[in-house]
Amino acid sequence: MSTPSCAKAQPGRFIGGVVEGFYGRPWTMEQRSELFKREQKWGLNTYLYAPKDDYKHRMYWRDLYSPEEAEQLIALISAAKQHNVDFVYAISPGLDITFSNPKEVTALKRKLGQVKGFGCRSFSLLFDDIETEMCPADKQAFSSFAHAQVAITNAVYQHLGEPETFLFCPTDYCASFCTPTVSQSSYLHTVGEGLLPGIDILWTGPKVVSHKISVESIEEVTSVLRRPPVIWDNIHANDYDPQRIFLGPFKDRPTELIPKLRGVLTNPNCEFYPNFVAIHTLATWCKANSEGGQRDVEMGDEEQDPCYSPQRALNLALTDWLQEFLSTDQPGGPCLKARLKKESSDEEPMQTDVAEGSYVPGPGENPVYTAEPLTLEDLKLLSDLFYLPYEYGPTARTMLQELDWLKNNSAAAAAETDKTVEWCSRAKQFDDMCEAVVQMFNRLSNAPNRSILYDLYNYICDIKSGVGMARAYVKTLGGQGQPSAQLMNNDPEPWGFRGGLSGEFQRMLPCHGNRDLFRHPPMTAVYCMRPYCPTDKVEVQKIFREMQSDHMVQPPLICDSLSAGELSPSPQCAFVLEDDIGMCGYALALTNAKPAAAKIQRAVSDSVLEDFPSLITIQVLPRFTDSSPTKRMIDLLLSSIRSSGSRGAFCELRHSDRRMLNFYTKLGSFKPIKMEGLPQDIIAMGTSL
Repeated sequence: MSTPSCAKAQPGRFIGGVVEGFYGRPWTMEQRSELFKREQKWGLNTYLYAPKDDYKHRMYWRDLYSPEEAEQLIALISAAKQHNVDFVYAISPGLDITFSNPKEVTALKRKLGQVKGFGCRSFSLLFDDIETEMCPADKQAFSSFAHAQVAITNAVYQHLGEPETFLFCPTDYCASFCTPTVSQSSYLHTVGEGLLPGIDILWTGPKVVSHKISVESIEEVTSVLRRPPVIWDNIHANDYDPQRIFLGPFKDRPTELIPKLRGVLTNPNCEFYPNFVAIHTLATWCKANSEGGQRDVEMGDEEQDPCYSPQRALNLALTDWLQEFLSTDQPGGPCLKARLKKESSDEEPMQTDVAEGSYVPGPGENPVYTAEPLTLEDLKLLSDLFYLPYEYGPTARTMLQELDWLKNNSAAAAAETDKTVEWCSRAKQFDDMCEAVVQMFNRLSNAPNRSILYDLYNYICDIKSGVGMARAYVKTLGGQGQPSAQLMNNDPEPWGFRGGLSGEFQRMLPCHGNRDLFRHPPMTAVYCMRPYCPTDKVEVQKIFREMQSDHMVQPPLICDSLSAGELSPSPQCAFVLEDDIGMCGYALALTNAKPAAAKIQRAVSDSVLEDFPSLITIQVLPRFTDSSPTKRMIDLLLSSIRSSGSRGAFCELRHSDRRMLNFYTKLGSFKPIKMEGLPQDIIAMGTSL
């Protein structure tokens, strides 16, 4: 069976395209029309209209469009049809809708009916980024928030005649939002069970901006939703950070996903023109054949996907994008692409190529400035500098590594050592890389297509300035000239310090730098939290033994039998934490603490077990310094215990274990509880559920 191509348009087609769903200035009608042309050319088939800052899409969703607005939407829907692009109109009523009020449902139907009259045949209801607390009227009418959303979505879907494409965005639209997990989320189960089969569900993956999306994670959510999801992919979205733009390829989504998904829509950068790479590489990915199709594997290609190479897709996109850069978008402007073609031919240029009265410098005068044409290597460098949210491109990584080495080995530049020659050589290489950034900036600034340039200009100015300061610093370390005024002056120019008020706030916070993509010294900042499985028993025991003192203190804690593997945790009541080294923590629970008490022959009063019937234990290795994932893990554990019907949970700690005592105390929800017969060295803490 061959993988469906994004270009197909039959019923049940693979949905592939673009969602305009970011926060910020919406794209213009002209830009959207240009997008439709690109989608048709590259084999994509869908556009989801969902700009957060279109008042009548979200804030004033009840208001009908005016005649002038209607005219624009009619033209846009028509333009999409001309290019075989399915225009999906999305509306986001979740900010203030009262689900139980029939007038609200009527208003929603009326609004979508108006858009249907414009020629639109595909629709979407979005309930993302809203409060989950229902108003009193809705609480009386619906048993849960999910039931309210399902009821109104089904009603609207049927009112519109059950369109072929109808997308629903849940409030819990990624795994990190699900409580306690995807498979145990009552919200998602209600949505999956309640929505009519013809309604597709949007999903962003493990996180809002997902680094990687695995086949296993999609199979899990598909089982809960009872249908394959449509991925709303935020990997190229930049509306959360005004200093970043993403020009790297669509990656870290194996092509094995294609037959397991209903579709993929990219929600890219706010700036329209730089999205050439994001959309082009998505189109290449969509057309990949997951069951054969060999490709050339580039050196250093980490994914080893037999059907799709991110680097190759990026090179194809940048090659095509270069042609756009070289074509003027200004009336009467120079078309460098045509000029280069003419210069490469054997024909003599006609005399009329030189404008009448063109300036010709005389002897000894400055030559006329001639802009060098932008090159493919310039665009590859640009992409490397502004790659993806979780990684820099190869050149950017190399520059950071070289600067770090030069800084840490600067003594070799000041005095003759065995590293002096190496230091000077690497300093020259770093300077050459900085110069390449400057030249890339200059050529970009003179590119004929100004629309692309204007979308990129703030970003390339910023990186040029940052590279310039690093370059000056290295020269200072090497004794080449006076220290740079930008770096050493007590009264620098404003471009010598970056970030404004937001930067000041961030630098004052204790976690500043923890999420830098390049860190020195290296530190772990990415953790995996997952449910415990029986094969984890040995690793849990290792952590338990490691955290015991050299001389075991007696008597044991009531929870030791859980950590030692003598008792198994209750179903769905165990989680483990992993870093890039391996397992570094765990959280285990028994919904009924009596077996653990019996194991060590400890009597626990009925009054305590009535209020705190469940037992928990948590342990993390000392190398794990970030408390946030641990708090998240205990939240998941307590939620699972609560789901079992338990009223409360308790733990036991030694007074000497100051680290875990501080952890439980800072949580705020755990308080010391009195237990008769408790050994002197042990304290019990409990929390009500």
